[in-house]
Amino acid sequence: MSLLTPDSGLLFWMLLSFGIVLVILSKFGFPVIVKAIEERKAYIDHSIESARQAEAQLAHIQAECAQRLEEAKAQQNVILREAYAEKERILEAARQEATHEGQKLIEEATRRIREEKAQAIREMRGELADLSLSIAEKIMRQNLGRGTAQEEAINRLLDEATISKS
Repeated sequence: MSLLTPDSGLLFWMLLSFGIVLVILSKFGFPVIVKAIEERKAYIDHSIESARQAEAQLAHIQAECAQRLEEAKAQQNVILREAYAEKERILEAARQEATHEGQKLIEEATRRIREEKAQAIREMRGELADLSLSIAEKIMRQNLGRGTAQEEAINRLLDEATISKS
């Protein structure tokens, strides 16, 4: 007998035990292994499907986000245009109010100037009347004669009145 060639009895018992182990494994072991592999495959398929759904939801959310961003920009532009129009309206109202107030001030200043002018004319007329009376009184007192002496006296009195008023 050789070490490399097995004995036929040993070979028979090895084949018989291998067959029994194969039958037991095929009846009890392989179904469990196949079931575990199938469950793993189902789990992987489910995970892939979940990832696809998550990717689709992400794409939908990104599209919705972009749309909302565009809407926000459009709304911002509308608000800015309205604010600019409101600013222009307020500035125009302020300009009109300033013009109106300026006109009022000019009219008030013109009215005061007229009143002061009229009062100054009245005062000058009163002073002129007083001056005329003063001159007439002095002329009467001096009892002047006719001619150049009278003219000299009137001129002298006018000069005195002009100097005293200054």
